[in-house]
Amino acid sequence: MRLVVFDVDGTLVDSQHHIIRAMTAGFAAAGLEPPPRAEILGIVGLSLPVAVAQLLPMADLATQARVVEAYRVSYMQARGERAAPLYPGALDCLDRLSARDDLLLAVATGKSRRGLDAVIAAHGLQGRFVSLQTADGHPSKPHPSMLWQALADAGCEARAALMVGDTSFDIQMARAAGMPGYGVTWGYHPAEALDAAGAALIAEDFHHLTRAIEDWAS
Repeated sequence: MRLVVFDVDGTLVDSQHHIIRAMTAGFAAAGLEPPPRAEILGIVGLSLPVAVAQLLPMADLATQARVVEAYRVSYMQARGERAAPLYPGALDCLDRLSARDDLLLAVATGKSRRGLDAVIAAHGLQGRFVSLQTADGHPSKPHPSMLWQALADAGCEARAALMVGDTSFDIQMARAAGMPGYGVTWGYHPAEALDAAGAALIAEDFHHLTRAIEDWAS
């Protein structure tokens, strides 16, 4: 068996509007001007407290905590109003890969488990993944802890697994776990950053990604 681990935000789900809104609300709650859009999207993939600390390196812990809490509240409100959409082709890719008897699928995301569960429920993705790894129980990406646990859950070795993600953090995490990282161009980090991080492949759309995974699994 082989294992394919997917990131969520920026890879399967286009959550950028929810993220920008929530981070803007978080900064406002602390009386701060929000950073530029590009800076906010640049930290997507990191666990939320780590992301906020990176955006506010000079702020005290209490200020960072206010931003984190307000972000969470705003994101939950946005998610309740409208689920972030899957990228075109994402569901077809997951359906096609999960139908194979030689592949297992998993998730490694900087989201909370509650947030991941909401995504899975909103898009009917139940039953497709053998392992769901979130920020709740692991160090932030690019630490490979989430991938180590996904490998253990699937009973696979790193040489029989790959990571798919849209950020350099995903690629760095994959390399730290001893597996290839496939980058995607429709997410939040540019292709140049994925290449610099050591992506084994950079897919331009889900058709390209699906074929590349099938070739790897053959």
